[in-house]
Amino acid sequence: MTIEIRPDDALIVIDVQNDFCPGGALAVPDGDAVVPVINGLIGRFAHVILTQDWHPAGHRSFASTHPGRQPFESIAWSYGPQTLWPDHCIQGSTGAEFHPDLRVDTAELVIRKGFRGEIDSYSAFMENDKTSRTGLAGYLRERRLNRLFFCGLALDFCVGWSALDGRRESFPAYLIEDACRAIDLNGSRAGALEQLQAADVQVITAGQFV
Repeated sequence: MTIEIRPDDALIVIDVQNDFCPGGALAVPDGDAVVPVINGLIGRFAHVILTQDWHPAGHRSFASTHPGRQPFESIAWSYGPQTLWPDHCIQGSTGAEFHPDLRVDTAELVIRKGFRGEIDSYSAFMENDKTSRTGLAGYLRERRLNRLFFCGLALDFCVGWSALDGRRESFPAYLIEDACRAIDLNGSRAGALEQLQAADVQVITAGQFV
C-alpha cells in the first residue's frame, strides 16, 4: 500500500522529548533514532502537531511519590491500573524539552499533557481518567483535518493510546511504525500492536508515502 499525503492530513508527533531519549530519566530504547525519520515526515506534511509530556514535580504517577514502590510497578488507581514511572518530563526542566534535533519550526500546535498532578496522561486526546480532554479533537474538526498519522515515543503507551483515541473520535488513524520506538514493558509492544490492528488503526512505515 502506498499513501499520498493530502492537504487535510495531520502528522501528530508524540513526546519526542529528552527524558524519553538515551540518557533521559525514562529513556525509550533507541528513542533518538526516530528523530531523522520524523524530521523527514515533518518536511512533507502541511499540518504538524506536537505533544509534550508536562508533569509537575511530585506527580502522582511517579514512583517517588509512593513510599516503598519502585518504577514500573503497577498500582490500583481510581480509574484503573497505573504504572509507576521514574520522575520525568517535569515542567520547565531540560528533560521536558523536545529533542534538540527535532524539527519544531513548522508545528501549528503543541499539546501539553499530564499537568494535572493526580491524573496520568498518555493520549493526545484524553487523560487517563477518560474524562479530562485536551481539546485536540475539537481543534482537528475546526481545522477540517481528517486523516491522522501518529509517530514518536513510546509506541506502546503514548503513541498507541493516541492512535486508539483518534479512531474512537472517528478519524482515520495510521501509526508509522519505523517512526516510533517502544518501552516494551512485559510484552507491551506486541499487545499495543494487536490493539491497534483490532481498532482499525493502520500500521504503516515511512517508506509507504509517495
